[in-house]
Amino acid sequence: MILYHGTNTEFDKIDLQKSKPNKDFGRGFYLSDNYAQAFSMAETKMEQLETGSPIVMAFEVDDRLFNLLHILRFETYDEEWAKFILLNRNNPQKTNAHAYDVVIGPIANDTVGAQLWRYENNSIDLPTLVKNLQYMKGLTIQYFFGTEKAIQTLRRL
Repeated sequence: MILYHGTNTEFDKIDLQKSKPNKDFGRGFYLSDNYAQAFSMAETKMEQLETGSPIVMAFEVDDRLFNLLHILRFETYDEEWAKFILLNRNNPQKTNAHAYDVVIGPIANDTVGAQLWRYENNSIDLPTLVKNLQYMKGLTIQYFFGTEKAIQTLRRL
């Protein structure tokens, strides 16, 4: 399997310590199986940081090792997916709120913070949260690699 990572700066080694906490699936390295999605993320990162240029890095996953990992999969937008994002976005710890090596599931839209705030303040219910978190460009899957064991399954192409 080939996965893509969008960034604004080239790098040689994946360093999980440089990952930001409180993302959809926790602190980790995020990839997509969709090149266009990765390029869009690279453009967004470049615009946010006002530096670099959009770069898409390709990685091959060693399926023999990948199949030995602790993996959580969300096939679609649902309440369990929304609760998992809520758990990770609100995690006060420096370590992840879960023990999965890899999490695979839909990417949430760009208004995650606002939607979670509305849910936590009882302005919307859980089914509405799920609906509001759906990515506006359609179902796009993200791959979270959150442990060194998971990172070892990736080979840069």
